[in-house]
Amino acid sequence: MANHASNNIISILNLIALLSSLPIIGCGIWLASKPDNSCVHLFRWPVLLLGILILLVSLTGFVGAFWNKQGLLAFHLFCMALLIVLLLILLVFAFVVTQRDGSYVVPGRGYKEYRIKGFSSWIRDHVTDKGNWGQIRSCLAENDACRKLSRDNYVTADQFFLAHISPLQSGCCKPPTVCGYTFVNPTVWVNPVNPTSDRDCYLWNNEQSQLCYGCDSCKAGVLGNLRKEWRKANVFLIVAVVVLIFVYVIGCSAYKNAQTEELFERYKQGWV
Repeated sequence: MANHASNNIISILNLIALLSSLPIIGCGIWLASKPDNSCVHLFRWPVLLLGILILLVSLTGFVGAFWNKQGLLAFHLFCMALLIVLLLILLVFAFVVTQRDGSYVVPGRGYKEYRIKGFSSWIRDHVTDKGNWGQIRSCLAENDACRKLSRDNYVTADQFFLAHISPLQSGCCKPPTVCGYTFVNPTVWVNPVNPTSDRDCYLWNNEQSQLCYGCDSCKAGVLGNLRKEWRKANVFLIVAVVVLIFVYVIGCSAYKNAQTEELFERYKQGWV
């Protein structure tokens, strides 16, 4: 009877773990659906994959507890410990590589602009180097971020300048403010007579397939978007991992009690 009670506790705990996997899966789907993550494949799937694995392992533990399969429960605990460690590593890693912020305030603007040197060297090297950026640039040109910006109803320059646009849109869909371009619409700008020496000012092109996708400001905007999204996701992931650790510790204790009770029952029956 006591063993049955321990298994019931483990079943309830696995149900909680299963429910805790849903925010992780939700964060993974949300991150994967973002334009920057859809182009930067390195960051697209880890959270979603971990969430699905935690869901499957929780189901394994639930089945093991329901049918009193101690071997399956032991496998479940081992796999869950491994997944929790991997999730913690991912959280720490994401926090470290997104700690530095390359944004800066532009007077008279509702949005920020971004410098690529303001971000961590790891994320710069793995996202914006020449080997990766060509594919990312082509992907960004095909997605809807800049087209969506051009469809928004910004009639005057002042309306646009006070808008709260995303880091990606700030860096890729318009020229940097320092260039002195004149606003026509969010993705069409008139070239100044005397542009500054900033390299990005000469790379801007009103052709919708080019815009500022070759600019350092675009690379910085993508990194700013990644940072912003992962910072939001980390809040939900931290709550989920705290719940999982709590459930895991109680689950280990219940599993140990079940094993002890089973040995005691066998001893009473003369099996040991």
